Amino acid sequence: MASAPGAHIVVDVSGKVLRPGIQELPPGSRVADALRAAGGVREGADSTGLNRARVLTDGEQVVVGVPGAQPAQAGPAGGTGGSAGGGRAGPVAPISLNAATPEQLETLPGVGPVLAGHIIDYRTEHGGYRSVDQLREVSGIGDRRFAELRPLVRP
Repeated sequence: MASAPGAHIVVDVSGKVLRPGIQELPPGSRVADALRAAGGVREGADSTGLNRARVLTDGEQVVVGVPGAQPAQAGPAGGTGGSAGGGRAGPVAPISLNAATPEQLETLPGVGPVLAGHIIDYRTEHGGYRSVDQLREVSGIGDRRFAELRPLVRP
């Protein structure tokens, strides 16, 4: 018997966790809850890019400790295809600066609610991004953060 819509969300936890795979969680669950459901992060795995407090959406992916992998966009619930990582996700299309929601931008390393707001404000004030290099003009993005974000985004 199928459960009622909204009774749970389904996320894919992969990478360096003890029990990777599909996890069913209550709505409103956070990345930390998904990691616990997957048995926790393996010892020695780099999880510094994970926002453990971020609320999950149905159909997204959380990838732990995979070097060089990129955060992905929100899954079906986010309406853009791909998957969303609270950390690093597999090889997917970079996040669109012109279409991303604040939640999608927050999946990027070093981007929280305030910086996501600045990125969107710049987009609104300037009629969108024509080049990733325009990120350098956003308040709060210095050379180091720009270098980290550049391969993960597109105009």
